[in-house]
Amino acid sequence: MPTTDKHPVNIKLHRRSRELELEYPAGEHYSLSCEYLRVYSPSAEVRGHGSGQETLQTGKLNVGIDTIKPVGRYALQLVFDDGHDTGLYSWDYLYELCTQRPRLWQDYLDRLNRAGASRDPDIQVIQFQP
Repeated sequence: MPTTDKHPVNIKLHRRSRELELEYPAGEHYSLSCEYLRVYSPSAEVRGHGSGQETLQTGKLNVGIDTIKPVGRYALQLVFDDGHDTGLYSWDYLYELCTQRPRLWQDYLDRLNRAGASRDPDIQVIQFQP
């Protein structure tokens, strides 16, 4: 049964595998890729200022996290190696990203496909209309 305490008790950044590991009080463990965290940044640059203003993030396959900074007692600021550093990941939002990862990741892949875009910054996708 998932915990109701959304504050992780342990956070580890695995730089080589580009994964952020989170452990919660009830023993739940999650690993989130840096790419996933980057494309779901809570920043206005990514999410916009309202529904329908989101900016699809492309070419983030190899992105990593340089630094993790605590923000008070309620959030983390992730500084990515592509220069992005404006998103504040609240404990609630991080927990949502953990528990909803399969659905959110598939949604991201579907949006990339519809846009004819790629996760890989070195690949350009061209779609021909029938």
